[in-house]
Order: sequence, then C-alpha cells, then structure tokens
Amino acid sequence: METTPERLPSVWQGRRFLLAVGGGIAAYKLCEIASTLGKAGADVQAVLTESAQRFVTPLSFSTLCRRTALTDADFWVAQGRPLHIELGEWAELIVLAPLTANTLAKLAYGLADNLLTNTVLASTCPVLLAPAMNTDMWQQVSVQRNWALVLEDPRFHGIGPGAGLLACDRLGPGRMAEPDLILAHLQSLLHSGGQRDLVGKRILISAGGTREFLDSVRFIGNPSTGRMGLALAQAAQHRGAQVTLVHGPMTAPLPMNQGTRAIAVTTADEMQTVLKAQLAQQDWVIMAAAVADVRPAVCSDRKLPKAELPQLLPLAPVPDLIADLVQHKAPHQKIVGFAAQTGDIVTSALAKLQRKGLDAIVANPVDLPDRGFGSALNQGMVFDRQGGQWAIDPCTKLEMAHRIYDIVARL
Repeated sequence: METTPERLPSVWQGRRFLLAVGGGIAAYKLCEIASTLGKAGADVQAVLTESAQRFVTPLSFSTLCRRTALTDADFWVAQGRPLHIELGEWAELIVLAPLTANTLAKLAYGLADNLLTNTVLASTCPVLLAPAMNTDMWQQVSVQRNWALVLEDPRFHGIGPGAGLLACDRLGPGRMAEPDLILAHLQSLLHSGGQRDLVGKRILISAGGTREFLDSVRFIGNPSTGRMGLALAQAAQHRGAQVTLVHGPMTAPLPMNQGTRAIAVTTADEMQTVLKAQLAQQDWVIMAAAVADVRPAVCSDRKLPKAELPQLLPLAPVPDLIADLVQHKAPHQKIVGFAAQTGDIVTSALAKLQRKGLDAIVANPVDLPDRGFGSALNQGMVFDRQGGQWAIDPCTKLEMAHRIYDIVARL
C-alpha cells in the first residue's frame, strides 16, 4: 500500500486511532504508522506499556502523534473520568503491536493490569493485533491456544507474524507485520466496521500481466503490476474470505497477506491451467489479470541473434481464459471480469459483459493521470447482467476492491 501523504486516502482524515504499543523490538515500526496516519490528518493517540518504553520513548510518539503519549504513570492520576474509560470510548480503531505473549494471555482471559489492557477492555471498537516474538515462543501450544481464543471474539482481528530473520537471529515465523500491511488492514476495518461478511466465501482472483515469449528473453507483455489484484486479495481476506491468488510476474515487490494462497504463473496458458484446476472449489472468481490477447506463433528456446529476428512477427491468438471459465462455472458461482480501457470505457465493457456471459464487469480507465496500471489509485464503473451500474470515484485500489465486493455481494 502506498504510504506517501499525497497518495493516502481521504478516509484517514479525522479518524481516531489508538496505538497500543507493546514491549518488543518491533515497537519502532509503530513510529512509522503514527507518522503516516498523522501526516494524513488522522487523530492518533499512543499508549505505551512500561516494557514498551525500554524500546521506544513516549517523546517519539508525542511528537509523531501531535499529542502527549500516555503511560501507566498517567493511569493513576485523578483527572475526572477514568482515563481508560475515556480512551476506550474515544477510539474508533485500536492497533495493538507488537503483541507479546504476555499481553496476548491477558487478552485471552480478560485480565487488565495496566493502562493498555484496561483501555482495550473498556472499548467496543475493532482491535487489530500484530504479534511479534521468537519463533519457539510463537509456536508454543499455550500461545497458539491463546491466539485462537482471542480471535474467537469478533472484535479482534489478527495480522499474523511473517517468517524471516528475527532480532534473536532465529530464522522462522514471529516477525511482526510490516507497516504497509498494517495500514492496509486498518483501511479495510474502516470500510467494513470490523464485519467479516465474507466468511465462508472462497474467492479466486487473477492478477498481474502475462508474458508470451518470442525467445528465451523477449516477450509480448503489458505494464500491469498486479496492484489491483493484490488489493482484491487483501480486501477479501480482511473480510474473512478464503483467497487464492493466481498472479503473473510482479514488476515490483508487493506486500501479501499471510494466509493468502498465492500461485505464480508466467504465460496465459499457465494461468488458464491453474484457474481451471481451482474453479470447482470457488464461490466467486474475480478476473483482474491483464492477460495477453496474442502471442508469437513460434517461440525459440534460445535467445535469437538480432539478425535472426523476424521482420514480420507472426501472431497466434491466446485462449480466452474468462470465457472458458464461464463455460465451466456452476450455478452458484459468480464470475466478474475487468475491462481496462482508454477513451469510452462503457461501450466495450458492456459488450464484453454480454459476449462472455459474465455476472458483472468492472470497467476502468488506463489513460487518465495516476490511474490504472502501476498506480496506487483507480476508478471505474461496475455493470451487471441485469442492467445495474455503479460508479466508483477515484480512490485507492484497496478501497475500490472493497466497493467491488459490496456490489458483488448484492448481485
């Protein structure tokens, strides 16, 4: 997710976030989140545990949040209504990170012995939990039991740790999610209000472009980065769906949620094979990939010398992936296509909707500044077979993904 101030969604403006900072080396990542939200106009309040102050200082968060960071010393000062009650009622969203094994155990059993845990108990808003700890600690039966128990409460949303080289030099799971993934999840929670309305849905998403090779190094392709498809995967998983993402080559490293099943392909033929194999297990199929329309009729298994390159390149059609899927879909399944267009985006999208027998289609312009391929933003129109149409104004691709799901859920 793009985090520069000029690209941030207006949805952050004036929203109230409580950053509950736990005691772990990953606490420094909360400084980036505080800075990003503050620059975007959000109202941010930080609460630090005593152990968190051994890794980061209240002064850092006071500066980044533009308001005094709170600690347990403030908890015991008489100042009208109890502080944890005021904070719990004020917060729209709480981010608790890094979540330690100790605080996780307190949440699991409703214990509260400091300002942070008392505030969580006194609140009713969604809480995003981002654990971070040593691999052996994370994999303990007791910790996994507490993690599962906490997530039974619909208020709590988990963004599980990733795998990598940890501060203890251990290589394995336990690394706290990066700020861009946490910010994306926060945006989703603002949209959904914490509702997991896609629980039980299995969603298959295609993303990115395909490459059709002339020889071992040259290919026909397009500028698709996979951002829109990845946003669709993030939004679906944040709302409780089981997601399978089939993606072509990503031209830039893009963050992917833990738990998303990702299958990498290169050519249209490879994508077709994987999509057909996955179709029967899915409820919805969202075809956001920019699949090639043609490929070289002949492909060399070596790099052709310049002198051997054909002056005229014979082309062959690429199989119509989405039309093939429609022919094999079950009555309960929904298939949604994308139409990236220049100029008039409506006419060709409506024709594609009817010609391919889709349930809905998303038409989006790729000839406007900062829209479409490679951009953090997008916009478009959604049409269904019954004549319904919905406009999606310019927004982040994650917000557009949520609006698409809002529409598809009503079809």
